[in-house]
Amino acid sequence: MSAPFKILWTDTAVADLMHLADFIAARDSIERAHEVCDRLEDAARSLTSSPNRGRVVPELQEQGIVLYLELLVRPWRIVYRASDRSVYILAIIDSRRDAVDLLWERLTR
Repeated sequence: MSAPFKILWTDTAVADLMHLADFIAARDSIERAHEVCDRLEDAARSLTSSPNRGRVVPELQEQGIVLYLELLVRPWRIVYRASDRSVYILAIIDSRRDAVDLLWERLTR
C-alpha cells in the first residue's frame, strides 16, 4: 500500500472556511458552523487515500483546464489539485453562487 497523500490548505481555502463559519454562526449557530466545517475538513482529509476520486471542475473543463478537481459536500465544493504526494486544498465555494468568477479569482492569486 502506498503512503497517504499529505493535505495542504492554501491561505485562500482557510480564509474561505473561516468566512463560511462566521456566516453560518451569524445566521444559524456556532454549533452548526462547527458541524459544517467539520464535514468539510473530514471530506478534505479523506483525499489522503484517494485524491483522484473528485471530478474535474466542470466550469474549468469547458475552458480546457483539467488540472483542478472538486469534491462535493453539498452545497459546497472543495476545489483542489493533487500533485506528487500532496493534495492542495485551493478553495471552498458555495455551489449556489457563480463558480466561474469565484474560481478564476481564487485560482489566479
